[in-house]
Amino acid sequence: MAKLLGNLWNAVGLGGLLAIIVLWGFHGDNPALVNGIFRFLHVLLGIMWIGLLYYFNFVQIPTMPKVPAELKPGVSKYIAPEALFWFRWAALFTVVTGLVIALLNNYLVEALTLSPGYRVIGLGMWLALVMAFNVWFVIWPNQKKALGIVEADADTKAKAATTAMIFSRTNTVLSLPMLWCMVSQGALGGV
Repeated sequence: MAKLLGNLWNAVGLGGLLAIIVLWGFHGDNPALVNGIFRFLHVLLGIMWIGLLYYFNFVQIPTMPKVPAELKPGVSKYIAPEALFWFRWAALFTVVTGLVIALLNNYLVEALTLSPGYRVIGLGMWLALVMAFNVWFVIWPNQKKALGIVEADADTKAKAATTAMIFSRTNTVLSLPMLWCMVSQGALGGV
């Protein structure tokens, strides 16, 4: 068992296979299956995106000042770049799958224009779009400088680290109303 589950991709593959068996066993003949698959992917990717956002803000950023200087490269050269890879791609594909869901269910335009009945989900979508923009066009470019992935002098690295942190905290702030909008639309309506 340790050989099978010791490899992350074996574990992910096994989980995916079991999900397909459950999906096909219970919903294989359901015409809404494609919609269900996109909803599943949207939630899965959203968990990864927001989970990593919270990891950065609740664990990595507050802990780094306590890490001895000789150990910091372990985080900045190995852990942070890998986490940022999954963070930015999870952000992109969470947004893409969300837009596909809205399109499949014929409310994309209504949500994005905040039409009555779709204001809550629309606001959630706009917040997610702003957050994804921050990830790709502010946080990631600044993290590349701060982590030394691209050349930058010490002052530029420090400024980039601060900018990335402020926008990451901005995304943490936006994540709470965004998550509320996403989960309350179905339960409480779109207003």
